[in-house]
Amino acid sequence: MTEAIRTLRDWTARSNRIVFFGGAGVSTESGIPDFRSTGGLYNQEYAYPPETILSHSFYEANPEEFFRFYRNKMLYLDARPNAAHQKLAEWEAAGKLQAVITQNIDGLHQRAGSRNVLELHGSVLRNYCVRCGAFHGVEAVQNSAGVPRCRCGGIIKPDVVLYEEGLDEDVLSRSVAAIRQAEVLIIGGTSLTVYPAAGLVRYYRGDKLVVINRTALDGAGADLTITEPIGSVMAQL
Repeated sequence: MTEAIRTLRDWTARSNRIVFFGGAGVSTESGIPDFRSTGGLYNQEYAYPPETILSHSFYEANPEEFFRFYRNKMLYLDARPNAAHQKLAEWEAAGKLQAVITQNIDGLHQRAGSRNVLELHGSVLRNYCVRCGAFHGVEAVQNSAGVPRCRCGGIIKPDVVLYEEGLDEDVLSRSVAAIRQAEVLIIGGTSLTVYPAAGLVRYYRGDKLVVINRTALDGAGADLTITEPIGSVMAQL
């Protein structure tokens, strides 16, 4: 165990006000590729750039191509929680962790047992009809061909935040409140390049800001940085 991990273990052992802010790197050890690393989703070739396909305007103009990409590249329903998800759920059950704030849409935190999960970008597990508002499980999208349709004929849209769409105001305000009240804020598996989510970190007022990421984050102002896979780090705490 490194000195940095020992320090983190000491901080988390002493605190009952831990908040975790995570991104795609949290789920890579569960077999879900991240968006920007080498070999990740954003470095593969498609007829359109992924940023374009995952935009609201593209969804509106080319729904069949949007859903073809979405089914092929955004649904990893066989993935299972890893050591990071499990440790966070363990902390919450023990009353130490106050919230998980995630940019991920895979639902793995809840599958591990976490309850207070603030999903900034929504979840692939929730889907709704844009016409009648009826909610549908992920199977309605996964098992469909072309554009998934509700019984009423409306499109079944995933409850995920696309480019050009705003974040949910309630989720944002709850995230800000959690970060402001945190004693230990752990940022894990995110490059902090996607805004407005990345901007939430500025609301932290404490002196135990921890970054666990494969690469150091310039400008994060971390009090402790660990450049190791987050699952292996969390398993040692």
